[in-house]
Amino acid sequence: MSELKQVKKMALMGDEAVAYAVKQADVDVIAAYPITPQTIIVERLSKYVADGELNAAFIQAESEHSAISICLGAALTGARTFTSTASQGLALMHEILHAASSMRAPIVMAIANRALNSPLNIHCDHSDVMNARDTGWIHLFANNVQQAYDLTLMAFKIAEDPELLLPVSVNLDGFILTHSVEPLEVLSDEEVLQYIPHVPYPYRIDFDKPLAYGVMALPDTYMEFRRQLYEVILKTPEVFRKAADSFSRISGRTYGLVSPYLVEDAEIIIVALGSTVETLRYVAKKFRQRGVKIGVVGLTMYRPFPEKELAKILENAKCVGVMDRAYSYGGVGGPLYTDVLTTLYKNGIKTLAADFVYGLGGRDFKLIDAEELFKKLINAIEVGRFDRDIYWWGVKE
Repeated sequence: MSELKQVKKMALMGDEAVAYAVKQADVDVIAAYPITPQTIIVERLSKYVADGELNAAFIQAESEHSAISICLGAALTGARTFTSTASQGLALMHEILHAASSMRAPIVMAIANRALNSPLNIHCDHSDVMNARDTGWIHLFANNVQQAYDLTLMAFKIAEDPELLLPVSVNLDGFILTHSVEPLEVLSDEEVLQYIPHVPYPYRIDFDKPLAYGVMALPDTYMEFRRQLYEVILKTPEVFRKAADSFSRISGRTYGLVSPYLVEDAEIIIVALGSTVETLRYVAKKFRQRGVKIGVVGLTMYRPFPEKELAKILENAKCVGVMDRAYSYGGVGGPLYTDVLTTLYKNGIKTLAADFVYGLGGRDFKLIDAEELFKKLINAIEVGRFDRDIYWWGVKE
């Protein structure tokens, strides 16, 4: 990026930053249904359409199931489509999430991560997206408002890549990011459309060239269809890298599948998703100043899981802590912990590891909480073990 380039700066909430990126992406169809804390996204987009700033069809659906169904149909006609949701809304979409990936529909969706019922809670955790982790979608996580804007633009680039044609979700922590105002740098409209030009969808519905969509598959063919989805998802890391490289050239901001911090010589490494990565980085820097070799790894892309990249970072760690803002009830731990354990085992990495379930329902994870967690990891190295595999952090016992 040229040093002489004029950089436009704005102060926006996370929801507003996503909406601004979607407007700049010049989408064709927006299907909307309100649910806190994502409603501001579609409110802003509806205003852009009403004011003539965005030439798009804005469709107020009767439910989230309808919203994602509209996006699926629109995407198959070749329209650039967007929706957003949270919590129970994403759960109601679940049936169509599978259809969207299997039918290779490049939909982009923002998920304002929020806890699930019951009890009723409108605040942040990652239970909603973890229910959708195995649906064949690509799942990206923002650590801050700037990343929410950037990743939304990148999501269109990734989803519409001819090698991929898969739906992409951009996750941002409910209220923590959706309703927090942060300064961010935005691209010009011209730069955005250079980055993500409208490319004809190769399998669009065409009455002159009819194709079959969502066909019936019996036992003699069903597995072949699923294998095709498996194989195309394997291409995602390379497509992500291409999208990140071209984005870096116009923005000056770089993205990898993972975002390591102070990990080169780290004996203790924390793995996390979302806004908590920023808190952990701040505290890790303080511990470094005390001579403690602590590093932090955030995952920009959670699905497909960046196993190789993470294994390379963790291979020399003496202790690994995994931060889960969700839990797999009846399983061996939280979803991220399960993925990290698998990565360690498959790559022959023998290290201490424990799961820290935290922040469910929006419970605060403060700097002092991060400090106490780091002390727990330091103690595990000193005594050679954890006293348990799973810690429910912040819950009195």
